[in-house]
Amino acid sequence: MRIVFLFIAISIASISIVSGQGIGSPGTIQDDGRFAASTKQLNQFFRRFNGEESPTDGNIRYYPGDSSYHSRSLRRGFIDILFDNQTSSVSPDLKKTFIDTVLSEHFPQFLNFHREGWLAEVQAEFVFKGKRETATLILKLQPEGLGYEWVIDEVSFPPFKNLFNKPVGGEKDFLHPLSHELGFMNLRRAFQDSQKPESFTETSFKPDYLTLFLYEMKQNNLRFETVSDVKFHFFQIEGWYFEVNQFNRPGFNTGWLIANLVKLNPGDKETIQKYIYDQE
Repeated sequence: MRIVFLFIAISIASISIVSGQGIGSPGTIQDDGRFAASTKQLNQFFRRFNGEESPTDGNIRYYPGDSSYHSRSLRRGFIDILFDNQTSSVSPDLKKTFIDTVLSEHFPQFLNFHREGWLAEVQAEFVFKGKRETATLILKLQPEGLGYEWVIDEVSFPPFKNLFNKPVGGEKDFLHPLSHELGFMNLRRAFQDSQKPESFTETSFKPDYLTLFLYEMKQNNLRFETVSDVKFHFFQIEGWYFEVNQFNRPGFNTGWLIANLVKLNPGDKETIQKYIYDQE
């Protein structure tokens, strides 16, 4: 179940940045003290990753037909500084392999804002029944009219963690297979006598916490306070997963940067996605 969060038109508004990047040879960028403009907006992360922005003036965009549009040398310089190069544990070899893959002459890969394969993870503070709690919201983009919108796709909320806990093995309660012969009168066991009515659901039953979350909000038991953290998960580069976080710190390696990078083996993508969604 999803709820509309924010509408985004196809034509994304321009985001101005502070210019002053240091440049070496044409198309390369040096993070050497002259590079005074961090990647301030996520839209700018996309532009730099794809080579759609001038290395000397972030207000200048490159479009199809421009000589520098998607330039390999321009992209190499940009992508190198789109990593958290201060605190990340990403090894230089893994980073180089990733960049070489992205910039392959035969199969270069790009990020697409409107394509599936990336998610937002938002930490938000709520007051639930008088107590302050943190919820983790997973959001994704979906088409809407002539544009796109962010929608909430899943929620993880600590107060719900042990709300449904199905017994296992010999502890499990059940309705006798001949219950229909009694007109299912023994449903009393599930709805009146049992403390765990979820025991009587199918084996694959999984609570819809987002529905419960929204219900509590509609009952005025849950009140939004503020957003405390945002990060993004990307699966758009074939064979890779990376996480983008915002870093606010002195120096030049700041803004929206790649904080985690994983080369995917078979099954890894599904494992990571399950972890992102099932953070209970």
